[in-house]
Amino acid sequence: MLGAELSRSFIEKATRIRLLLTDCDGVLTDAGVYYSADGEALKRFSMRDGMGVERLRQLADVETGIVTGEDSPIVARRAEKLHIVELHLGAKNKHQVLSDILERRQLDPEQVAYIGDDVNDQAVMQAVGLTACPADAEDNILRIADYICQKNGGHGAFREFAERIIQAKISSPTHGTSSKKSILIN
Repeated sequence: MLGAELSRSFIEKATRIRLLLTDCDGVLTDAGVYYSADGEALKRFSMRDGMGVERLRQLADVETGIVTGEDSPIVARRAEKLHIVELHLGAKNKHQVLSDILERRQLDPEQVAYIGDDVNDQAVMQAVGLTACPADAEDNILRIADYICQKNGGHGAFREFAERIIQAKISSPTHGTSSKKSILIN
């Protein structure tokens, strides 16, 4: 992508974000999984998405969490490597997980962003301050997302959303630079 102009509304929402939650399969992965006779064997993650987690933490003071319906040791290992602060495996009720996180971390819903791709992400997406989805998300998720990534799940969609949040936070007046109606992302 050569660049994308962000709306004033997106920038205002993004400047409030303190925690970015993500689904795993379909966002951090391409929704595929390799199975062996022993069960789940492999998932493919984008290293660029991993860099997005680190850049959010360092440049924008935003932590990351994974909320997934799967109970996968592979996801747990990836989260550990990335120093993910919130890991919720086997989350059948993602909205309840969100409520627990908000209460425990004393966050308002407007301080949380979420990127998801399928129907089990919809309730959380309708409850937080800023949302996104990969380009290949399900239609009902495409309709409700604040930001639709140009990249597909497992191929940099998380990083794309992370970079938009970083840019919005860095360009905000509270971060030391002047505010503009819209900004260009390279």
